[in-house]
Amino acid sequence: MPEIQPFRGIRYDLGQVGCLSDVVAPPYDVISPEEQNRLYEKHPTNVVRLILNRVEPGDDPQVDPYRRAGQFFRDWQRQGVLFTEPDPALYVYEQEFSYQGENYRRRGFLARVRLEPFGQGDIYPHEETMPGPKADRLRLMQAVRANLSPVFGMYPDPEGQSAPRLEQAVAGRTPVVAQDDLGVVHRLWPVVEPDAIASLTALPGGQKIFIADGHHRYETACEYRRLLEQEKGPLPPQHPANYVLMMLVSMDDPGMVVFPTHRVMRRPQGLSAAELRRRLEPLFQVRDGGRGLERIEQMWQEVLTAPEEQVPLAFYTQSDDSWLVAQLTPAGRRRMEQLAPETVPQWRALGVSVLQRLVIEELLDLPEKPPTTYVHQLQEVQQAVAAAPGSWAVLVLPPGMEAISRISTSGGRMPPKSTYFYPKLLSGLVFHSLEND
Repeated sequence: MPEIQPFRGIRYDLGQVGCLSDVVAPPYDVISPEEQNRLYEKHPTNVVRLILNRVEPGDDPQVDPYRRAGQFFRDWQRQGVLFTEPDPALYVYEQEFSYQGENYRRRGFLARVRLEPFGQGDIYPHEETMPGPKADRLRLMQAVRANLSPVFGMYPDPEGQSAPRLEQAVAGRTPVVAQDDLGVVHRLWPVVEPDAIASLTALPGGQKIFIADGHHRYETACEYRRLLEQEKGPLPPQHPANYVLMMLVSMDDPGMVVFPTHRVMRRPQGLSAAELRRRLEPLFQVRDGGRGLERIEQMWQEVLTAPEEQVPLAFYTQSDDSWLVAQLTPAGRRRMEQLAPETVPQWRALGVSVLQRLVIEELLDLPEKPPTTYVHQLQEVQQAVAAAPGSWAVLVLPPGMEAISRISTSGGRMPPKSTYFYPKLLSGLVFHSLEND
């Protein structure tokens, strides 16, 4: 079973930095260059200088963004900007947010979790990873020697034990609070009492942990440990590099919101609705969805209300300002089984799987994956299409929790960018050192 422990977290001293909201940031992979510059200007010790240090004039192999981030991390500890918790703690973490007119609260706890290579324990991925981000995060981890951002893990909780135990752990206590630019309120409570720690660490006990977000960070932590052992020999069992910082949330928490990840793709010669229909019709039932990008709300409602087994996709082709709604036929399902016989039915029924394996690779016969922008809100789809002449867009349903669980435990992985758990976990609330305590 996964081993979950408290740890002596490293946190910002609010007496030095002032407002916590000024020094935290979203995860590095959702920060645009413009947002990076804004965070730099927001506060001289904003965590962006650690998780996404920018290239500066005069940088050379001896002074690069990764080493500069590591130097900031050590300097801030020496200067008292960051302090180390005197006692091992868990950190109850709550996010309060709104989505589609409803208010939500998602609550879990931050701990360090013993690393288990995928396939060798009870920690499961659900998405494929890419080598570039892992190489980037490894260089940063080697320079900073700490987990700067948590992996997002989730565990089954069919009996609903998590909510009352988390509430009991923080009852009557005042949290530290930050609010991000999306209006999400983040609250953090350090928990040091042995009984409360034992109660929380037992929540996922005997259960599987599924990684919701942070696959690259998790695999990078495994590689960091491997390289450290290669250099220094076997590590003591309690060495911090045997663990990774992880947020643990019940899969049954009402705040587990998964956004769809729509695609806006580009093709030099463009793509017309007539050509797309001709390519799709052998394996899809295709009907006209009308003209005009402004019909996107209506198209999305048609995708949402279609029977799940039809794996509905809505396509927009910019070249002729047209929509098509495509639903998988029995022949299409049989073809998916032929193309991916090693996968479970839940994988073959995902919109992102059908889009990638059947549409892009098989029916459109594209030799390489087309340049793609991944967005989550319908307004973002419209903006991305407007910014990319010759583009075409696809509206895709997000996977559900059951599909994530079934696919993960079968050893399968969804295509990249299959899920987007909202809201993202903040970076800068607490860090986990990878050096001996």
